[in-house]
Amino acid sequence: MIAVGAAKEKIVVVDYGMGNLRSVWQALAHVADGRQVLVSSDPAEVTAAERVVFPGQGAMPDCMREIETRGLRAAVLEAARNKPFLGICIGQQMLFDHSDEGDVPGLGLIAGGVHHFPAEKMFDATGSKLKVPHMGWNEVRQARQHALWKGIDDGARFYFVHSYFVEPLDEDYVVGTTTYGIPFTSAVARDNIFAIQCHPEKSAVDGLTLLANFVAWKP
Repeated sequence: MIAVGAAKEKIVVVDYGMGNLRSVWQALAHVADGRQVLVSSDPAEVTAAERVVFPGQGAMPDCMREIETRGLRAAVLEAARNKPFLGICIGQQMLFDHSDEGDVPGLGLIAGGVHHFPAEKMFDATGSKLKVPHMGWNEVRQARQHALWKGIDDGARFYFVHSYFVEPLDEDYVVGTTTYGIPFTSAVARDNIFAIQCHPEKSAVDGLTLLANFVAWKP
C-alpha cells in the first residue's frame, strides 16, 4: 500500500493486480491538496474512502477475474453508487454490462456494451490504414458540460491506449467523444460517476486538471 498526505480526506486507487498504478498515484498526489492518497487492494480501504479511482490495464476477462478473486467487487460497486468515483481506461469499460473482449459480463453499473474497433472502418481521412490498438494523443470533444471539464478546452488532447470502446445505451451519459476511424464515446458520466477511456495521468496539464477537478468534485 502506498500513501501520501494527511488524513484530511482519503482517496483510494483500487489495486486489483492489473498494471503499474504508480503513475496514477503520483498524478493524484500532485493535485491532492493535502488529501491522503492510497493505492490499495483492501476492500475495507475502498469502503472507507471518501473518493475512489478505478483504473485498469490489460484484458477485460483478466480484470474481472481479479476483481472477484481479490474480493473487491462489492466494495467497488458500493463506491460507484455512493461516492465520487473515477473510472480510467479498463476501469471505464468494466462499469458496463458486457464486453466483446472475452465475451464477459462487466459490473453492470452503466447499461451498454464494450466493442472492438471495426477493422473495416479503421482508416483516417486520407484513406490510410489505422492501427489497433488506438495508441497516442487524440482529441476529446466535450459532448456536454461537466465539472471535470472545468479549465479544459473542448478538443483538448489526451493520451489513449486501447482496442475496445464503450457504447452506452443512454446517450445522455456521454460527456466526451473521440474519433479514430469512427466516432466513439471516450467519456461518460452519471450522478457520482465519471469515467474516461484515456489516461489522464499520462495526459500532461489537461490530465492533471481533470484529476484536480475530480479531487474537488462535489456531485
